[in-house]
Amino acid sequence: MAKFELKLPKMGESVAEATITSWLKEVGETIEADEAVLEIATDKVDSEVPSEVEGVLVEKLFDVDDVVQVGQTIAVIETEGEANASASQPEPAKTEAAPETPAVAEVQNTVLAAQESVAPIVSSGDRFYSPLVRNIAKKEGVSQSELDAMPGTGKDGRVTKNDILAYIENRGNQATVSSSAVEKSQPTQEKSQPKEKAAPVVASGDDEIIEMTRMGKLIAHHMVESVQTSAHVQSFIEADVTKIWNWRNKVKKEFAAREGENLTFTPIFMEAVAKALRDFPMMNISVQGDNIIKKKHINLGMAAALPDGNLIVPVIKDADQLNLVGMTKKVNDLAGRARENKLKPDDIQGGTYTVTNVGTFGSIMGTPIINQPQVGILALGAIRKVPAVVETPEGDFIGIRYRMFMSHSYDHRVVNGALGGQFVKAVKDYLEAWDPNREI
Repeated sequence: MAKFELKLPKMGESVAEATITSWLKEVGETIEADEAVLEIATDKVDSEVPSEVEGVLVEKLFDVDDVVQVGQTIAVIETEGEANASASQPEPAKTEAAPETPAVAEVQNTVLAAQESVAPIVSSGDRFYSPLVRNIAKKEGVSQSELDAMPGTGKDGRVTKNDILAYIENRGNQATVSSSAVEKSQPTQEKSQPKEKAAPVVASGDDEIIEMTRMGKLIAHHMVESVQTSAHVQSFIEADVTKIWNWRNKVKKEFAAREGENLTFTPIFMEAVAKALRDFPMMNISVQGDNIIKKKHINLGMAAALPDGNLIVPVIKDADQLNLVGMTKKVNDLAGRARENKLKPDDIQGGTYTVTNVGTFGSIMGTPIINQPQVGILALGAIRKVPAVVETPEGDFIGIRYRMFMSHSYDHRVVNGALGGQFVKAVKDYLEAWDPNREI
């Protein structure tokens, strides 16, 4: 018999830890290879951890709601056959008995010291601190209150390694650098910038109190943070998509038979947005302090529904490099895995612009909130069959057309009305210039 250590796998460049949400197997149960053992949640997405081997679960090292670092052993599985180097413990035992034991012990003590140093500093409130940042803070004597007050330049305002190192380097030259000074400054800040408290909500005996889901809490925080960060402004435009409507009806059966994919309107709209972003690269940016980061890649986020009704934004990487067939396959794959709750952390990272289809729910338009750290988001309204004025060389007449509204929300800190309006006008022009004889 051999014992295999099931470790928390790497789930993306920016994901350092995960929370165990549920165990799918109990001690003593048999596990098949690639069978899910537990469910975990990160600040990005929920996922399952499968077993690499077949065997029996003999030990669970963490409980539900425990936070586990990437690479940590979370369970032990007993397998048939002899132990191998990757799954067994005899080899480490030989190392401990070898002459290098003092050096090994020193390394182990260093690791233990690092782990202990992380403990006093915790992610507080809505702020997440990576193990590296927490370790640096403890080692350099940065208090919890200092860390909480520190501005972050990372994604969603996170404090990065460079942020805390820059703070440590400069705090000797600042008048208010100690935790006591920070704590003393807080009342003054609160006094000069009073925060309005939300009116208390009183629930009666007949009311039902429903706790928000973990994902719901993350989305709520993300939305509030976006409104507080960006100066939202909107531009609206209506597009005639009659050519696209008729073309899709003509080719969708042939497309499904040939490609094995359903051709929806979403990939067609995504293609137009990607082209417009290529024409207006200053819409494909992010803001970092007083600097603008111009993105090299066009990575389109597409809002998709999760099983619990919440929305998530998987990302189509290098969307401008895909043809319509490739775009359709990518859209269908991401939307399908979102519905099945099978998205991976990397699937929702790196977006540079987002598109949300509010028309799916019957809305003719919406005013979407920007998906930070992006500077724009486009809402696609429902396609409606309406009477409209049609201009021809022979004159104007009233005809039945398929039209839709597009609502463009953008960050007025860096995107002015001209750019915001020109961009959404470019999307409209691409849609209305659709070739009705286009080959698939």
